[in-house]
Amino acid sequence: MLKSYTFWLSAAVLFQLLTAAIHCISFFVEPDLNNETERQIHTLITTYREDLGAGFAPTFSELFTALSACFPLLCLLGALTMGYLMFKHVEPGLMKGIIAINLGVFGVCLLVMLSLTFLLPITMTALIVFNLVLAYIFCPQSASSV
Repeated sequence: MLKSYTFWLSAAVLFQLLTAAIHCISFFVEPDLNNETERQIHTLITTYREDLGAGFAPTFSELFTALSACFPLLCLLGALTMGYLMFKHVEPGLMKGIIAINLGVFGVCLLVMLSLTFLLPITMTALIVFNLVLAYIFCPQSASSV
C-alpha cells in the first residue's frame, strides 16, 4: 500500500482539498483588533484607495483578498485535476507527468510560502509537496511496469 503511487496521490489530493477548505475560513473571520494602532492600520488597509491608473483604485484589502483567493483555487484545481485523472484510471506515464507539473507548481508555492507566510499554510503546502514527491517516486513510467 505505501509503495503504491495512488495511495500517495490520494493523500496529496486530500491535503489539497483540506488546505483549500481551511484557507477559505479566513474569508469569514473578522480580525481581532486589540489597540488603537491596529484599528488605524485596519482602517487604512480597508478604506485607503490608491489610484493605480486606468480607473483602477483598489484598497490593499481588496488586493489581498484577490490574491488570497488564488491559493485555495490553485489547490482545488490541482486536486480536481488529479482526482479526475485517477478516477479515469489514466496510464501511469501520463499521471507521472501530471504529478511532475503539480510538484513543480506546489514546490514553487512552498518556497513562496516559506518566505512570506506563517506556519499553517507552510505546513499544509509542505504536506502536499511531500505526498506529491512520494507519488512521483512510486509512479511507474508506463502501464507495463504496474
